[in-house]
Amino acid sequence: MVSKEISSYMAAIGRVGGRKSRRKLGADQARAMVRIREAGKAYREFHSRCFWSSPKGMQIKKDDIPWVIDQLQKHGGLEGWKRAQKLCR
Repeated sequence: MVSKEISSYMAAIGRVGGRKSRRKLGADQARAMVRIREAGKAYREFHSRCFWSSPKGMQIKKDDIPWVIDQLQKHGGLEGWKRAQKLCR
């Protein structure tokens, strides 16, 4: 069993750490992160159709998004085209 002093100390440390670790993103940064995440998701879902010649576990970065969009539009059929349009926003 943990003493009351240790419990209070740990609670105080947790509050301070939680406040310090929270980062604040601007709207543009948040949108860019979401766009990268969605491009990575599309890459994994359409890998066998559009990205078969690339490594399966490739990490999609900001600079890869135009390539992902292009491949989805060329080889992804209607579903890929719609997904690419969402990434263009």
